[in-house]
Amino acid sequence: MIRPVARKDLPGLLRLLRHMDQSPERGVLAPEARDLEGLAEELEDGLVLLKEGEVAGYVGLYPFWDGAALEGPLAYREEDLPPLLEAAEGRAREVEVERLYAFPREENATLRKALEGAGFGLLHVTYFFVKRPEGLDYPAPEGVRVEEGFPGAGVYRELYRESEESWALRLRWTDEELEEHFQDPAVHLLVAYLKGVPVGLAEVELEGGEASVAYIGVVPEARGKGIGRTLLSEAAKLARRKGADLLRVRAHDHEKGALDLYRGLGFSLEEAVATYAKELKARR
Repeated sequence: MIRPVARKDLPGLLRLLRHMDQSPERGVLAPEARDLEGLAEELEDGLVLLKEGEVAGYVGLYPFWDGAALEGPLAYREEDLPPLLEAAEGRAREVEVERLYAFPREENATLRKALEGAGFGLLHVTYFFVKRPEGLDYPAPEGVRVEEGFPGAGVYRELYRESEESWALRLRWTDEELEEHFQDPAVHLLVAYLKGVPVGLAEVELEGGEASVAYIGVVPEARGKGIGRTLLSEAAKLARRKGADLLRVRAHDHEKGALDLYRGLGFSLEEAVATYAKELKARR
């Protein structure tokens, strides 16, 4: 039986989450809390699979980008994944979601097989790297300077459009949404200029003593000049100034230059996450 999560299910769900934590081969986007009260506060629209009164599987659904993201599905047994996916899709159709996303770890071959069997397509694999922010000081190439601050919605959009090859989400934001985002004291934007012309940007987010480079990009005509490395160097300096002792970066599987850069600069691979999506027909 699959039904909405009830408070009495939380101990069983907690055991299932801890089972997932035991191996990266079971990893997938899932609730972060590992205590009963935290789970009770975190769960939104979740479903549990019950067998003989015990929690045998879980799948959650919450708004994400232009559709909804799945938490899980999680299950002890492989054969329980398809019915959980079917239940989540049914729930998504009820609330008129048109696209579903799922985020298993790259090693989670069992769930990836189930997703593909349910009609989900692989968009990309994202690699997450970490390093202490020391040892990344590099001089800027001749004619290049990096400034911190939001250059205005028009300049930002043009830079973002030219430097990003696949992720167009920010292009849908209004001027007001962009300005509000970069007014957040935890968000810092670094812009690289080549002879006065903006050619690259890096967005750094600070939280809990860690700094994450949420996005870094250079326009095609300015690549190969060391500007990406300069932006990363400035991001590391910013992290140190703000007291962060760990720097996180990420790159998709098609971003070979960024992947080579991070590996060459001594970053360690933390995890790799596959992004899957499925288009759902809108209800009439």
